[in-house]
Amino acid sequence: MIAKWLRNDARPTLICVVLSGITLGLSLFSRFHPIPAFSVFDPAWIAAVLCGVPIVFGAAEALVTEQDITADLLVSLALIASLITREWFAAGEVAFIMQIGSLLEDFTSERARQGVAALIDLTPKTARRVNGGKATTIPVEAIQVDDILAIRAGETIPVDGVVVSGKTAVNQAAMTGESIPVEKSAGDGVLSGTINQGSPIHIRAKKASADSTLQRMIDLAREADANKAPIVGLADKWATWMVVVALCCAVVVGLLTRQFIRAVTVLVVFCPCAFVLATPTAVAAAIGNLTRCGVLVKSGDALERIAGVDTIAFDKTGTLTEGAPSVVHITALKSGASENDILAAAAAIEQDSEHPLGQAIAAHYRAEVGGAPPESTNVEVLPGQGIRGKVDGHVIFAGKAALFESDILNAAMERAESEGATPIAVSVDHEPVGLIALADPVRADAKAAVSALKSLGLRPVMLTGDRQAVAERIASAVGIDEVKSELMPEDKMTALKNLETRGHRVAMTGDGINDALALSSAHAGIAMGGIGSDIAVESADAVLVEGDLKRLPHLFDMGRRAMKKIKLNIIVAMILNFTAIVLSGLGLLVPITGALWHNCGSVFVVINAALLLRVKDRFQNKSTS
Repeated sequence: MIAKWLRNDARPTLICVVLSGITLGLSLFSRFHPIPAFSVFDPAWIAAVLCGVPIVFGAAEALVTEQDITADLLVSLALIASLITREWFAAGEVAFIMQIGSLLEDFTSERARQGVAALIDLTPKTARRVNGGKATTIPVEAIQVDDILAIRAGETIPVDGVVVSGKTAVNQAAMTGESIPVEKSAGDGVLSGTINQGSPIHIRAKKASADSTLQRMIDLAREADANKAPIVGLADKWATWMVVVALCCAVVVGLLTRQFIRAVTVLVVFCPCAFVLATPTAVAAAIGNLTRCGVLVKSGDALERIAGVDTIAFDKTGTLTEGAPSVVHITALKSGASENDILAAAAAIEQDSEHPLGQAIAAHYRAEVGGAPPESTNVEVLPGQGIRGKVDGHVIFAGKAALFESDILNAAMERAESEGATPIAVSVDHEPVGLIALADPVRADAKAAVSALKSLGLRPVMLTGDRQAVAERIASAVGIDEVKSELMPEDKMTALKNLETRGHRVAMTGDGINDALALSSAHAGIAMGGIGSDIAVESADAVLVEGDLKRLPHLFDMGRRAMKKIKLNIIVAMILNFTAIVLSGLGLLVPITGALWHNCGSVFVVINAALLLRVKDRFQNKSTS
């Protein structure tokens, strides 16, 4: 416990601050209403010891072991000088204010990131290696290049490889951001960390687990996180010259007046308490405001970096779009077949489907027509092709449009693909009757949010693993001009580094596992909490709790306001400090009144910072209009 107290750990510090506040209050009260016991022992001594000893210990340790001059050194000099002159209240008050600042910094300090650990948890622990027709369970670390692995439906693929047998649909959203599963058959490549959503397949390992795509993400995320150093507090940045100026002023005042008490007063009033409070109070108020608006910021360091951003990069799937496919239009290809007839036929055989496209078709029927789709029998999934079944005695098929030789169908398919949609052909008794186009729809609030960000002077960019046509369609819909598509997770990180090399400070906004690396390596990372993965949330500096893009402009606005408050607080604190030095030199302030004067600066800083709690989201009405 003593070691934690000396190291200024949060819990002992909180106990010391509470006790010190009580003792300082008793000390001040006894000056106006004398208490006999306090004529012998001033309770301010307790505050000086409880809050002061860790400060002196920390300053001495930094000076001796690291040859580093911190703000604590100046506070330590003022404490010691006050104690020598028996100014117990001044010593206790200075130490008390400094420890309040320390607590506020702890409150807004960076939380430990768990993104890398979550990525590790995503990696399968075992795999099934096939040898001589028998499958044996082995640790993932034991997989060697060219091993044949059996992957069941629903399993995560453990290493990068190539399909050698079977047909399936693989959900690659975790790695590439593609919202719609990709069909895979013999000869197609698969990535570690993706999920087999269709039928069982066999793959040939092309890389060992240590060289897989997922493991590269883990290694790069660790490196990016390690290279993101915390921002040093303003008081410590300026500590060297503050110590020099304070000592010079104290010496000059002492020599000119030949009164040691006036020199001590100078040291007391020059203590950087307002400097120490300037950043954490403004940050705490801004974070409190944002929390009330549904935005969680993990640290003061994160807020400062967000405030300095000039470019914002967006993932597509789940960030600018809803993150799940839905029916965008239905095209009838045969006379007499209505859109509702085509939808009903497809929904009848897809109503129990586990495929995301089939589920989207059935959901669209329930939403548009209402009730359950027609009954179907003999439903059969055709791996890599689609699904087939019987409805009212007719054979219904829904699946790949390329399986049919029809000029009308091909034209409709090409039109749907040019719009970034996935075409699903519907046939009755082997004759195509219609086409259902599915796509990931743009979020309702995306365009307004991008427009508001532009009004703040931010430059929007899209970075996505999806196809070029899809990416450009979404970007055009929301007002983004710069698009980079078909990017792997490490490609997104490279794109961010290229932007930063050109002098931009970039914030990355994303929601999926594939965004975790970019979120942790960007100047600032912002995750979509409502629909995003836990990995993305833990890798980010800020989280939109409900995935509400409308709150994104307010986040940047509050970050900038907080930085302006900090600068104003510092300017006012400097004016008060230098005024106090003059008054101390003239003998108008003594240590106890100097401590109270110096406390005025701290009070101003706290009140001024607290005004940030009252700031309203000025973009909310614009976003919802």
